[in-house]
Amino acid sequence: MKVNTVLITGCSSGIGYATAKGLKERGYRVFAAARKPEDVSRLQAEGFEAVRLDLDDSASLKNAVAQVLEWTGGTLDALFNNGAWGQVGAVEDLRRDVLRSQFETNLFGTLELTNLVLPVMRRQGYGRLLFNSSVLGFVALPYRGAYVASKFALEGIVDTLRLELHGTKIYPVLIEPGPILTKFRENAYVKFKQNIDAESSPHREIYRRMEQRLATEGPVVPFTLPPEAVLQKVIYALERPRPKDRYYVTVPTYLFAFLKRILPGRALDWVLRKV
Repeated sequence: MKVNTVLITGCSSGIGYATAKGLKERGYRVFAAARKPEDVSRLQAEGFEAVRLDLDDSASLKNAVAQVLEWTGGTLDALFNNGAWGQVGAVEDLRRDVLRSQFETNLFGTLELTNLVLPVMRRQGYGRLLFNSSVLGFVALPYRGAYVASKFALEGIVDTLRLELHGTKIYPVLIEPGPILTKFRENAYVKFKQNIDAESSPHREIYRRMEQRLATEGPVVPFTLPPEAVLQKVIYALERPRPKDRYYVTVPTYLFAFLKRILPGRALDWVLRKV
């Protein structure tokens, strides 16, 4: 069955927007979801069938899915769980409410949306469930603990879901980007200022250097790619008869997947500390 209709979360900018635009140009019927009403209006003005969807709000998720199913007559071929954000800060500086907020969006909301769509795919007998993870879904970096934890958890859920859906024609797929040029770092800086008491932290000197990096415009690491690089892997995941479990994007993602397989733990830790 050819995939035609796809719901994409986090379409206000970056990967979500680039993927929605690219798939629409390729002939897909794209339902572009965003959290802010002004972004939904902008997407509608650009010709998208856009819907408001807040991953932190169960009622919003149900309303968005109901709207999409009304538009399609009760079917949906694919879901791309792209919406997420990243909390920066040392693990010892993470309050419980901050960590919970990270998981509400990156894991709990994503899973709830997936579970709203799954019965539709079971009824129609097919579907693609795509999840935008990260290189930080399988290796850790210092001062990214909240985001790392949410993406490690996401990958565990998706791996489990894939086992549970074996024998169906519903395929869960992980997309794993490395550095992509989006507003992700800009948004992370906002959350850092909101949620981390940098001046009272034993990590304050490192935070000062980190803030300079977060506030820098443009790429700050080698091999950074534009968001359209993710689009190509999404197309593979949607159009191949039997998609891979994972699609890596960017050189660092391939590199760290390789290093994780071959290096002992302490050696890998040394490399990650240098990064």
